[in-house]
Amino acid sequence: MQNQNNTPSSAVSRRQFLKSSSLAAATAAAAVSLPTFLHAQSKTAMNAVIIGIGGRGGGAGQNFLEACKIAGVEGKVVAAADIFPEQARRGKEHFGLADDRCFSGFDAYQKALAVPGVNYAILAAPPGFRAPHFKACIEAGKNVFMEKPVAVDGPGCRIMYAAGELAKKKNLKVAAGTQRRHQAPYIETVKRIQDGAIGDVVAMRAYWVNGGPIWHRGERGDSEIEQQIRNWYHYIWLCGDHICEQHVHNIDVCNWIMNDHPVRCWGLGARQQLGNKSGEIWDNFSVEYEYSNGVRMFSYCGQIKRDWSSVSEAVHGSKGSANPSGMIRPNAGEMWRYRERAVDAYVQEHVDLINAIVSNTELNETKNVTDSTLTAIMGREAAYSGAGMNWEDTLNSKFAYGPELLYSDAAKMQWGAFRLLEPPMPNAHNILKDPPMVPVVKA
Repeated sequence: MQNQNNTPSSAVSRRQFLKSSSLAAATAAAAVSLPTFLHAQSKTAMNAVIIGIGGRGGGAGQNFLEACKIAGVEGKVVAAADIFPEQARRGKEHFGLADDRCFSGFDAYQKALAVPGVNYAILAAPPGFRAPHFKACIEAGKNVFMEKPVAVDGPGCRIMYAAGELAKKKNLKVAAGTQRRHQAPYIETVKRIQDGAIGDVVAMRAYWVNGGPIWHRGERGDSEIEQQIRNWYHYIWLCGDHICEQHVHNIDVCNWIMNDHPVRCWGLGARQQLGNKSGEIWDNFSVEYEYSNGVRMFSYCGQIKRDWSSVSEAVHGSKGSANPSGMIRPNAGEMWRYRERAVDAYVQEHVDLINAIVSNTELNETKNVTDSTLTAIMGREAAYSGAGMNWEDTLNSKFAYGPELLYSDAAKMQWGAFRLLEPPMPNAHNILKDPPMVPVVKA
């Protein structure tokens, strides 16, 4: 349901910084960058359902269709699901679906998954719904592509980890929208870092600092709960705050380099430029993470007006430094840069998933993306509370931001079953000690 067109022009677009070539170049590069499969394997048909068909869901559907062409398989979108009827109808407008294949309501995802022949689910609803949607897909035996982040709190992450393990047992394939893990320059550079090209990693920096303020859709809807879901980016139970919703990309790269997740962190942040607009999220965070071996990662994200911006990562080693997007700077010797043409990462992630399904090779990114999501959550809670946070306490916390049914049976949620128990209070709280100080919606 995410609409990227609402991002202000001064902001750094996720597609602008990730794309290194056009879709036409992707097809031309496929012969070099993709493995070749037998013609018999390519007969496998991909029948996809899109759950959450806003800007990102619709874009992911088009990426999927392009990936099917590159991978040499038949692919089509056979159903669409969204909470809102007008969004669900985008399935008809953009993918030619019949009216009875465009499902709306809180239980729309279940109806879409029940369509005969579905074997590929694209999850792009607001992050607060990711865990129940993913769990339902795995229980229904579907391969999954899911956008990031994949949860907004510890309870949601626990659902994700458990469903990821079930996917392994069922031999289902799972890819996540952490595109850099599917982007050739990142893949080669991270490999070189892990092979010792800059010696031992001693520190890392991660940035998602771009123009602002964060886009706001205004007050639309007949009830407060509908207004929140329509303006989902500005509510923690739906978005996880922008340290999760966007900065998780850069955090994920650092976790990938370390092949680990941080064990503790400290942080601060603020809500500076959102003013009196509805919502509770902050617009900047600064977090210091520590990994188990003592390496520190310095994380900065902000969506406020400023004189500089950067969406990037940097690695400092005992023998040099690196930009994981494609550059190695050793203290001695020549600088190395990745210079090959790469396939669009938004398409490549679907190509990799399709190839794993067709060839029955291992691909399950659930743990990686959930680790990075929980890393962002840990940093957020450290900033909110003003206290240090550790991994185990964040993971095992019973504090849930969303409605109770969201964690037990999301399909039974109804518009009239909600009431707001707490007034909006975007001030600090501690998930381990304090009662909720943010809007908490209960069934």
